[in-house]
Amino acid sequence: MTGTRTETDSMGPMEVPADALYAAQTARAVANFPISGWRMPAEFIAALGMIKQAAVQVHRRHGRLDSKLADAIIAAAAEVADNRLDEHFPVDVFQTGSGTSTHMNANEVIARRAAQLLGDRPQEHPVHPNDHVNMGQSSNDVIPSALHVSGALTIHRRLMPALESLRNALADKAKQFDPVVKIGRTHLMDAVPIRLGQEFSGYAAQVDAALGALRAATDRLCELAIGGTAVGTGLNAPEGFGAEVCRLLAQRTGLVFRQSSNLFAALGARDAAVLASGALRCTALALGKIASDIRLMGSGPRCGLGELVLPATQPGSSIMPGKVNPVICESVVQVACQVVGCDAAIAAGATGGVGSILELNVAMPLIAYNLLTSIRLLANAAETFEARCIRGLEADVQRCREMVEQSPAMVTALAPRIGYDAAAKLAQQSHQTGKTIRQLCLEQKLLEAAELEALLDARRQTGR
Repeated sequence: MTGTRTETDSMGPMEVPADALYAAQTARAVANFPISGWRMPAEFIAALGMIKQAAVQVHRRHGRLDSKLADAIIAAAAEVADNRLDEHFPVDVFQTGSGTSTHMNANEVIARRAAQLLGDRPQEHPVHPNDHVNMGQSSNDVIPSALHVSGALTIHRRLMPALESLRNALADKAKQFDPVVKIGRTHLMDAVPIRLGQEFSGYAAQVDAALGALRAATDRLCELAIGGTAVGTGLNAPEGFGAEVCRLLAQRTGLVFRQSSNLFAALGARDAAVLASGALRCTALALGKIASDIRLMGSGPRCGLGELVLPATQPGSSIMPGKVNPVICESVVQVACQVVGCDAAIAAGATGGVGSILELNVAMPLIAYNLLTSIRLLANAAETFEARCIRGLEADVQRCREMVEQSPAMVTALAPRIGYDAAAKLAQQSHQTGKTIRQLCLEQKLLEAAELEALLDARRQTGR
């Protein structure tokens, strides 16, 4: 950008980059909040564009705006919704808690772009950011609506497909690994046998449960505050305006957006965002547990568990030649940690006395940024986990078989036959001598060979 132009708002003149689509209020916000260098997420900007477009479509339908002016605003808002004007949204995340700075940024960009569409010289075709683009709206109902729209759409379009694909990959591995019997572990100590496929069926079920929680959270996010204007009373919004905007958003996206049944709650609290963040946290913890388990089962290659063979993705050490580390699993675990942190920030931002105060939550940019960051991180992590780890996993069948035979925990299947105390004594002897339970039973002639063979059949111990 080169040169500046002078723009004026209610506080006076401001210098604005000559080719910027925004105006004085955005420039003030840029000057006031040089905090992080983090901008509002693209998904949030797109949602603002969708809401502005729908709002003007409603006004045009009812004759509240000249059709030519309305068409230009609708076209400009569409460019915002398509993320074609993101470079003109420079306001920092850590700004006014209502998000008014980003909201006015959108109003100014849409107004100036609409003026450009009406003619080559915007100053000769004035479109007012407040009177026209923001007609019947307030930052206090638009920003929470944009938070909900962006969150619901990003979960629905990005995260859920990634998780569905990951769940299917885990389910495929559950079938592939079903014949593989391995030793189970509780407290990281030997337990009774389990099939590797059963473990992976548990992982697939965890992801499926996360999907269920995310569906419920998305439904809550589909309740919008639009039409509540400043405090929930709807002052300056035409009757039925919010419901009509919601219907247009639903038609555009395929999600069941609807006006909140109580606009005072919709403006004053961020409960739906907290619910969604909780579902994201649970998803993150599930992925972190799965990744940690796979990393542990793949430890080795000689001195670890070595039950799984993970795909080799990159050299693992700058000093140890040939070392390959479980880097994809470690990436997923770090994402899980980050999402837990984002959830904590969202919870703090929604807490009474901190963010949610009387008629308005004043931590909405913070909440939006962390919610959308969590969604995007989880979607990317799930896709990478599936493609670069899960799909290429293999079982070391021989290693699994050997460890089952060697484990003193195999004595558990004998306890109903010989009694708990005798079984415990055998386990202690196995541990002390290094002999297997099978060897000790045969040496001590505790059971007939055929009966012993049936009782120590590891596959039969794992159920159906």
